[in-house]
Amino acid sequence: MSAWVTRTPAVRDLLDASTAQMGLVLFGLSIGSMLGILSSGPLVMRLGTRPVVLAGSTLVVVALPTIALGASTGQPLLTAFGLALFGGGMGGGEVAMNVEGADVERLGGRSFLPSLHGRFSLGTVIGAVLGILANGAGFPVVPHLVATAAVGAGSLLWAMRAIPVGTGKVTADERAAQAATPRPAIWKDLRLVCIGGVVLAMALAEGTANDWSPLIMVDGHGFGATMGSLVFALFAASMTIGRFSGGPIVERVGRSRVLLVSALFAAIGLALIAYVDSQAVAVVAVVLWGLGASLGFPLALSAAGDSGPDSAARVALASVIGYLAFLVGPPTLGFLGEEIGRAARSSSPSRSRSSRRCSAPPPRRADRRRRSRLQSVPDQ
Repeated sequence: MSAWVTRTPAVRDLLDASTAQMGLVLFGLSIGSMLGILSSGPLVMRLGTRPVVLAGSTLVVVALPTIALGASTGQPLLTAFGLALFGGGMGGGEVAMNVEGADVERLGGRSFLPSLHGRFSLGTVIGAVLGILANGAGFPVVPHLVATAAVGAGSLLWAMRAIPVGTGKVTADERAAQAATPRPAIWKDLRLVCIGGVVLAMALAEGTANDWSPLIMVDGHGFGATMGSLVFALFAASMTIGRFSGGPIVERVGRSRVLLVSALFAAIGLALIAYVDSQAVAVVAVVLWGLGASLGFPLALSAAGDSGPDSAARVALASVIGYLAFLVGPPTLGFLGEEIGRAARSSSPSRSRSSRRCSAPPPRRADRRRRSRLQSVPDQ
């Protein structure tokens, strides 16, 4: 993920894309994400988590070179297709990973999902640091993404041995028993719906940072491309710290209190970035944003698993809601940002001209004295 995020400004420049055009490219991510997310739950129930994780991770590995090829050849459609593969793999694979993590948490009787997501964030930090070094050294996008895909493929082959077979799978006998004693659909459970709302909000806060924070820092706060990537790495580091330290805090003060404080931190960070035009404040706000968004998603998934029977199905549904917000929300924000900016520019051209006059620097004192002397000389 971070290999793509840190190279977003470089990809944007290679494609020579506007904000709306980047939103269209990112829409490929949305399409793939929706297909992966919506199919993951049924596939887990039929096949178990292991084959779904394998298929999703393979798509991510294949997607990175495709994105690089599309960017290097200036083809937005190929880049969008690569992002569709990326979104399908991320959406499908991570829903299955969360079902697997919730099962580990249930069997162990301790908070596990925050640390599982913390490992995701740790990988994001490592990838972001490598992306920063690549940006700073002017390293090309294509070999960077291809090398990242190669490392991902090796890691996948090593990790798949530890994932057991059958987690989350609903057997034929279980399906027959469920058909004989029907229960209300889980999406009608008001408690689960409320948890889904929390998942949606917190996942949108995290996904927005992943897709837009480097561009926000470059275009909105005047950072260079390398510094913009460095700020994203700071966000990822804040997420990592929050998630690895979150488990003991949750066990001490409770899940609901930690969720409330997390939401407040994220809201304050987002507000500071949006409304305060200061690079120093933006850096502090990114830390608050990362700490606030770090625990919301995994804790809400834990709550979904504990909200009633059919824990795997409940976690899968909450994950679907979260990843839809995580992956589909940011491209939508790109379109909204372009339309709002265009409306503001077209609605008041006179205000734009007057603001340029008001923002022009005042004449220097020496210039004013020179003009006054010239005006005092009598005409010949």
